[in-house]
Amino acid sequence: MSNKVNLKPRAMMYPAPAVIASAYDEDGNADACTLAFATMCSHKPPALMIAINSTAKRKTLKSILERKEFAVGFPTIDQVAETDFIGIASGYDVNKIEKVGFTTTKAQNVNAPIINEMKVSVECKVMNIAEVGSHTQITGEIVNIQADEDVIGEKGKIDLKLLNPIVYDDVLYDYFKVGDKIADAFNVGAKFRKWMLRLGKKR
Repeated sequence: MSNKVNLKPRAMMYPAPAVIASAYDEDGNADACTLAFATMCSHKPPALMIAINSTAKRKTLKSILERKEFAVGFPTIDQVAETDFIGIASGYDVNKIEKVGFTTTKAQNVNAPIINEMKVSVECKVMNIAEVGSHTQITGEIVNIQADEDVIGEKGKIDLKLLNPIVYDDVLYDYFKVGDKIADAFNVGAKFRKWMLRLGKKR
């Protein structure tokens, strides 16, 4: 076993996603920003959480807070340059969506723009807003999921390998792609449950 070292505290999570949140501004124009701070947070109702830095001037954050509805798209590895640009440019300076050649359509169940080039997008209604340090944390109830047919697998569900989303390292600031499947969830660990049952019988 190797020695442990203590590192300076910082925000981190492995792996982190690279998603694009989008919303309409006060004039009805589509805003978007790239986020690594995004995760599932509830099964019932289905919900996700995003967090946007509120210490800087963030146009998409302003739009989400005003509209109380937004979308989150999952870019693929061949869209890494577009995704990166949407994360580093400001919507106050340039139309980021138009600049990278993306287009939008109004979502089906919320008043928010869906980026057509995203193979998977979720439509959300704001459930809760909290200020957490440097970021505004927004919980959104997922009211609809849009997916391209070519990322639907044999089981009729979104297939991670077919989607091929971007994975982000927020420590070294690098992008990666998803690797190979290693096991079936809720199955590979069953051998330990069997061992515990045998142990219980012996007692």
